[in-house]
This record gives sequence, structure tokens and C-alpha cells, in this order.
Amino acid sequence: MSNVKSFSDLGVPDDIVDRLEGVGIDSPFPIQAATIPDAMSGKDVLGRAPTGSGKTLAFGIPMVARLKKAKPHKPTGLILSPTRELAEQIRRELEPLADVRGRSVAAVYGGVGFGAQLKALRGGVDMVVACPGRLLDLIDQGEIKLDQVSIAVIDEADRMADMGFLPVVKQILDKTNNDRQTVLFSATLGKEVRVLTDRYQNRPVTHEVGEKEPDMTRMTHRFVRIDRTEKVALAAHEIRSHGQTIVFCRTRHGSDRVARQLKKYGVKTGVIHGRRTQSQRDSALKAFVEGKTQALIATDVAARGIHVDGVDCVVHFDPPEDDKAYTHRSGRTARAGASGVVISFVTNEDLKDTKKLQRQIKVKCEFEDPTPADKLDHGDPIIVPKQGGGKGGGGKGGQRSGSRGKGRGNGAKGKGTKKSTGRKRSSPGGGDARKNSGGDAKRSGGSNSRKGSGGGNQKRRSNNR
Repeated sequence: MSNVKSFSDLGVPDDIVDRLEGVGIDSPFPIQAATIPDAMSGKDVLGRAPTGSGKTLAFGIPMVARLKKAKPHKPTGLILSPTRELAEQIRRELEPLADVRGRSVAAVYGGVGFGAQLKALRGGVDMVVACPGRLLDLIDQGEIKLDQVSIAVIDEADRMADMGFLPVVKQILDKTNNDRQTVLFSATLGKEVRVLTDRYQNRPVTHEVGEKEPDMTRMTHRFVRIDRTEKVALAAHEIRSHGQTIVFCRTRHGSDRVARQLKKYGVKTGVIHGRRTQSQRDSALKAFVEGKTQALIATDVAARGIHVDGVDCVVHFDPPEDDKAYTHRSGRTARAGASGVVISFVTNEDLKDTKKLQRQIKVKCEFEDPTPADKLDHGDPIIVPKQGGGKGGGGKGGQRSGSRGKGRGNGAKGKGTKKSTGRKRSSPGGGDARKNSGGDAKRSGGSNSRKGSGGGNQKRRSNNR
């Protein structure tokens, strides 16, 4: 498929091609070029590609093209998403294409009231994008039946497994039409994903594109020995020194506390975790994307799928649970070929586990002493919002499917930030669980990757997707 230059070459119907071209999407990303022909022909597809590589259109275009009209309460297409933010972003991205074919799309997830979701289902929705817990609640209430689902998509299957959703996913898929087409996308293809493939797919065609894991060599990794009482002051300093920063904390309460403490140092922050409302999380991410805040404070689960290009730094305020969590957290920076800095705060009690972590991730760095207190930057922050933030106004961009969110401009960062002093730098390299159906595991999207991780340079003339 290396010579594919347009969606027409992949067999995409002209009306959908016209709609794509109307919003400036002219050529497919590699994962789209690889999987769309097989999906269009009705085959089961197993796709592996990095997050941010264009998977939404890879499964969305064939579904829109092939899907039949639905009756009330009985959708014909189903897309399962691990988080409510991702579900909403998928809906927004596919809705313009669905309109071309006279099809409707609705997202159902916990953390919000049932009213709007019930109204949509009762009116008849062709494509339902759902988080597992809320969907199972609606099934139990008799508000949705899945026996007419002819196309089912499991998106981010590895995240589903990580977050403990596979039992619920199996319950849901068991209720769909046995003759359905099943499409599964994942950033990795571990044994948990293979369980779904073996049970629910019929001789799937497998396509793998791009890196299996974030390229850790593009990041500068730093490990700073620090007393617990010094963490907040150093975090404020590092945020000012580096720019847009995501700070990872272990708990919801800890995230709120760190945000309050950073505010005392003049750092503007947003917070994303399980107890924040949907509107609060959306507002926090939007402000961060637009450069109105300097730092996003997040827990691991809530941060699944934060895909914001231009994140300058990741701070492990609390240590990650394991090497996989370190890789996931750190991968929020150094995206789309850019570089980034990853800083781990290491207390005495964390030292042994951190040394083990370094061996596992194959990154060997000296442990630094923290920047001396008299050299910390505690000045007033200067924040310059990104030009066109939230609307993709920073020039031409790539498919938004690369990040499943709003566009982000490419304006200048705030002036007056300083480089850190007095320390050594290491070299680069080296819920929606059923039991909590009201609160799906959270995952933000909302960046605009101007290039998909899998390559390509898809231009768009507009962001009205």
C-alpha cells in the first residue's frame, strides 16, 4: 500500500472521499492504507498501531460506508472505548462522515446523566460509541439491544485489558450478532488482546504499523534524589524551566493537593482524575492544549490517552507502578518526532525500586541532587496562549484522527522561562468498570497531531470535523 495516494485508491465511496477532502484530509495514514481495504470487504481486522496514528478513521470509514440503518434501541454498529473522553472524541470525528450517509452516531458513557443518551437510543442510533460499564447498565435497563450489531469495533484493546475491562467487554460482545464483522485495534498485541482475537474474530487479517512502544531514546531521562517536602517547590521550578508539563500523581487526592500547592507558587494548573466531572476534565485539557495553563496534574488511569503534541516535560511526582506505567506516562512527551524531558522524583524509600525500573526500561542515568533552593525559579509565570488553540489555528495540520481531539496552534511559549541551574543533566536514551459504571475510567484526547505517528503528512484545510 506504499503507493496509495488517496482514499479513492482504497475503495472508499466517492461521497465519503468528498467529505474528507472538504475538511482537508486528502491522503491516508499508513494504518488506514493497510486496513481500510480489508475492512471495506467485510473481513475481520486486527490492527496494531501507535496511539495517535489515525486508527479512528481506519475503522470509522469502513463502518460508515457499510452500516445499515438502525431501529430504535437496536444499533447496527458498535465501537467500544476504554474511556469516556475517547468515546466522545470518536463520536465527534465520525459524525460528519456519518451525516453524508444519513447515519447517526451517539456516545454513551458514565459520569453524566442518562437523559441525553436515552433520548438518542430511543430515537434510533446507527452507531453507538460506548464505554463498557455504562453500556452494560443500559443493556440491563432494556434501553439497548445488540442483536442487530453487524460491525463491532474494540478500540484500544490493550488499554481495556490494562484497566480490567475485558470481562465486561466479553459480556457485551456475547450479546452481539454472531455473524458480525469484528475489528480490533490496539497499540500492542499482548496475550490479553489475543484472547479477544481468538474468541471473537474469524480469521482476522493482521496489520502492524509503526513503533510498538514510545521511543525512549528521544527523551532526556532524569532521576532526582529528593526529600518528600521538596517535591512541590522543585516541580514548580521544572515546569517553569521546561514549559508545558504533565505531572503524574498516584492518587486523586494527591493530584488535587499538588495542584493547590503549585498554585501557591504561581503555577497555573488543570487537574484530571476520576472524581472530576466530565466538564471539569474537558475544561482542564482544553486550557492545557491552548497554553492557558502550564501544567496538567493527572493520575495514571485518568491520563490514559492524553495525546497532546508539544508536551515539553513529564514529571513523575509519585513513582510509577511499574515499567509499563513509566513508559506510558513518559510517552506523553517526545511525540511526533519531537524531543522531551522526563523527570522522576526519587525519595529514599523509592530508590531500590527506581534502580530496578531503570534496568527494566534500559535507561541508565545518574541520580541527581535537586536544584539548590536559592536557585529555584519562583517568579511569576508568564503564559502566552497558543495561537489558535483549540481550533487548530496554528497552520495546516494532519488528520485529527492522529490525536482524536481539537486542534492545537503552534504559538510561542511564554517568555521569560529559565533553564534549570545547579544540576547535572543525563544523556538522552540510555472507570468504566462494571462496579463503577457511573464513572468510566478517564482518558483525555484533544490534541491535533499534525502528523500521525505512523508517518504521512496529511494536510487539512479546515478543522470542521
